[in-house]
Amino acid sequence: MIIRFIVFICGAVVMSFEILGSRVLAPNFGSSVFVWGSLISVFLAGLSAGYYLGGRLADINPSSRKLGLMLMVPGILFLTFPLYNAPIADWIFVKDLGVRSSPLLASAILFLTPSVFLGIVSPYTAKLMICSLRTSGKTIGTLYALSTFGSIMGTLVTSFYLITIAGVNALIMAQGLILILSALPLFFMNLYCKTETRS
Repeated sequence: MIIRFIVFICGAVVMSFEILGSRVLAPNFGSSVFVWGSLISVFLAGLSAGYYLGGRLADINPSSRKLGLMLMVPGILFLTFPLYNAPIADWIFVKDLGVRSSPLLASAILFLTPSVFLGIVSPYTAKLMICSLRTSGKTIGTLYALSTFGSIMGTLVTSFYLITIAGVNALIMAQGLILILSALPLFFMNLYCKTETRS
């Protein structure tokens, strides 16, 4: 089913994007423990916020079309990433905020918003699938397993293969294209979940 495929893809993309993020920051800030600490913290913060927001949004009449819109946002950000990542990193580098604050700020500006939207996917799709299949425990477990497996594959394939054969910006733009193409079928599906309102 398309929903399961999207969960897998988003899990793969978020970890692949994190690996590529280290290469994005390296020209200005190196690859020190502060850079990796900044990256990991920002991605975890973004995913945490996304899980929370996704849960809240999932309680407001979720639909496949709304999910498609949520996927389009990081897709567009990834496609346009080469236009803004270097100017932002250069601007922060010139400000010289320190070896800790500079990579943290750059990570927050460049990676927080996409990771929030990618974090929304898991709880949002879980609600859609629960309404469709009426089996909550198995559905949630399956979706989170798919997301985690996607993250593993995204990490391994990116770090072992893709990063050695293609440029960082090209890979990030390809991820954006994948997200947009994955979102398109959702606009033609009639999958929705009508939530009840309490009086």
